[in-house]
Amino acid sequence: MNFEGIRQHRSHGSGAFRLEDFANLGTNVIFEDGVRVFHPEHIEIGENVYIGHGTVLKGYYRNRMVIGDDTWIGQSSFLHSAGGIRIGQAVGIGPGVSILTSVHTEGNLSRPIILNDLEFGEVVIEDGCDIGINAILLPGLAIGEGTIIGAGSVVTRDIPAYSVAAGNPCRVLRSRKG
Repeated sequence: MNFEGIRQHRSHGSGAFRLEDFANLGTNVIFEDGVRVFHPEHIEIGENVYIGHGTVLKGYYRNRMVIGDDTWIGQSSFLHSAGGIRIGQAVGIGPGVSILTSVHTEGNLSRPIILNDLEFGEVVIEDGCDIGINAILLPGLAIGEGTIIGAGSVVTRDIPAYSVAAGNPCRVLRSRKG
C-alpha cells in the first residue's frame, strides 16, 4: 500500500467558543457543560434550542449547520456539517445521535482510504421529527416532516414524511397517517 501523501495531523482546537462567534444565535439557547463547537461562524441556531452535555457541533470551513427553533439535542451527540446540515423546527434528537455529511471515497486500492478525496452530502431533517437515541444519519439524505427514527437506526437513504422507520439499514415500518 502506498502511504505517500500522508499529512501530519494537527489539532482542530479545544472546541471552546464564544457566543458572538456564531453566524446566528437565537435567544434562550442552552449549551450544557462540555458542549464543544468548532467553526461557529458556519453555524446558525434558532430560538429556544437545547444542546445537551458533551455534544459536539462541528462546523466546517464551507457549508452551514442550521438548527431550527424549539429543537432539542440530547447529550453526547455528534453533528459534523462538512456537507451541510439543516434541522427544522421542533425536532428532537436523542442522546448519542451522529449526523455525518462526508465520507472518504474508495479511490485507488493502493492508497489508504483516509488519503482519498471526500464526498459531501447534505443531511436535512424536516420539522417535527424525532431521532432516537444512538441513531446514525449518513451523508446525503432527507428525513421528511413528522418522521420518527427508531433508536440505534442507521439511516442510509431518504425517509418520507410522517413515517416510523428503524433498523440497520433503516427502513420504513409504517406510516403515521391514518
